[in-house]
Amino acid sequence: MITIKSRREFEKMAVAGACVAAIHRAVKEAAQPGVSLLELEDISRQILAERGCQSSFLGYHGTYPATLCLSPNDVIVHGIPTDYKLKEGDILSVDAGAIYEGFHGDAAITFAIGEVPPEVQRLIDATEEGMWAGIRAVRHGARLGDIGAAISEVGKRYGYGVVEEYLGHGIGRQMHEEPQVPNIGVRGTGMRLRTGMALCIEPMFNMGSRHTKVDPDGWTVRTADGSLSAHWEHTVAITKEGVMVFTAGEEPLAVESVPEPVAEQI
Repeated sequence: MITIKSRREFEKMAVAGACVAAIHRAVKEAAQPGVSLLELEDISRQILAERGCQSSFLGYHGTYPATLCLSPNDVIVHGIPTDYKLKEGDILSVDAGAIYEGFHGDAAITFAIGEVPPEVQRLIDATEEGMWAGIRAVRHGARLGDIGAAISEVGKRYGYGVVEEYLGHGIGRQMHEEPQVPNIGVRGTGMRLRTGMALCIEPMFNMGSRHTKVDPDGWTVRTADGSLSAHWEHTVAITKEGVMVFTAGEEPLAVESVPEPVAEQI
C-alpha cells in the first residue's frame, strides 16, 4: 500500500534524515587507511544514540547485525561491518538508516579511501549523477518509469552495468514500503507520483557487467565479475512546497537548488 505522509510526519522523517547525514559525514571523515569497518560501525552507533534515533538496519529481518551496510570495492550493497581494515585505493559505500519517532530516513554514499585512478573516481561521480537524475524526475504527476529511465540513461552513457536486482523504494513508517523504484524504466509508464509520497532513489552502477552474486552470509552482494561498484541513495519527499531531500544535511534540501552534476564524461 502506498502511504501518503502529513507535514508532521515529513518533519519526523527530516529529523531521521539529518541523523543519517550526520553519520555519513562522520564516517567519511574517519574512513582512512588502517581504520576497520567495525570502527566505523561504532561511530554510527554513537551518533544514533546522541540524536535520539534508532537504527533502521540493526536486526532487520531478525538477522542483520549492524547499524551500517559497509560495502568496499566489489561489494554492491549490504556489506556487513567486519575487522577489515581500509587500504589506500579502496572505495567504500556507506548505507545508513535511522528512525525518529517511528519514521525512517535512509541514504548511501560512496567515496574513495585516499587516491584512486580517474576511472574509479568517475564511477563514483557518475553513480551520484545517476541518483540526482532520478531525483530530478520525482515530482507530483510524474510516472515511476521516469525515475528509472533517468537513472539508466546516465549509467548507459558512461558504459556501466546498471544493477537491476536491487531497487529504490517507498519509505515512511517502514524502511521499505511500496512502491518499488527500479533503476531502469520507460518514461511515461508506471504509477503516477503524488504529493505526500516519500521515495528512496538509489542507483548502483558497476564498472563491469550489471550481474550480481550473494555471499554465503546471505547479505553481502557483490559484482558477479569482481568489478568495482558504487551506490548512492537519498530519501526524497514530494511536499506541498516542492520536492525535498531529507538526507543531504541538517535541513531538508530543495531539489531545485541542487546544481547540475559535474562528473567527468568519457
